[in-house]
Amino acid sequence: MKKAVLQNGVELAYDDRGTGDAVCLVHGFCGSSAYWKKLFPRLEKSSRVLAPDLRGHGGSSVPDETYTVEKMAEDLAFFMDETGIEKMTLLGHSLGGYVALAFAERYPDRLSAMGLIHSTAFPDDEQAKENRTKGMESIRQNGIEPFIKALVPKLFAPGALSRYPEEWERVKQVGLQTPPDGAIRTLEAMRERADRQHVLRKLACPVLLIAGEQDQIIPADKTFTADGANVTRVLLAEAGHMGMLETPEKMADAIKQFLSNI
Repeated sequence: MKKAVLQNGVELAYDDRGTGDAVCLVHGFCGSSAYWKKLFPRLEKSSRVLAPDLRGHGGSSVPDETYTVEKMAEDLAFFMDETGIEKMTLLGHSLGGYVALAFAERYPDRLSAMGLIHSTAFPDDEQAKENRTKGMESIRQNGIEPFIKALVPKLFAPGALSRYPEEWERVKQVGLQTPPDGAIRTLEAMRERADRQHVLRKLACPVLLIAGEQDQIIPADKTFTADGANVTRVLLAEAGHMGMLETPEKMADAIKQFLSNI
């Protein structure tokens, strides 16, 4: 892993592989760049693939301030400056998709293309906001471990433990390594994020939308909310919320095909 110290003082850990046009993969909540391990060898032969750990996650720093998805998007813009990237394809998983949409709203000229992977442009509804608040309180009172152990089964398709035991364990271990303060501040950022359906629908660049047919977190109809000549939709039949680990070959093929058409 490399480290980049950004203009705002945030330090991001990141993976940087391959050469060619830049593709930035941004992980989901309580995840890290390790989520993309199975996609790296499938994408790095034809692209420069970067995968940063968001603030408060993985090997990145945990700034002592209120987090927002807008601040995380600004982190990515500074990250591009530090790594010499003018434009990139930005693909965000779950939380990473919320950050990608905020980035697209503020820095559209720096995007070659954008994609949501098991993510949505919708904001949290009232029940989801209440659940975020409960999650914050749970971590404050009980630490990160009970929260992660309750979260991981929801991330995979039903019955996935028997099919993907190593990936299940990998996701659990990545989650357990998330700094509690980072998780709490990120829950608040997700709870307070804006509705960005208008951003997704008005993007002029190519857009990739990938959903899992068995996703227990974000159903496909919450991902497939834009259409048009610039929009590519992909439904992964056997995947839950973790298609990059459950069906990596199919996801990599979809991304490579999308990139080849840009």
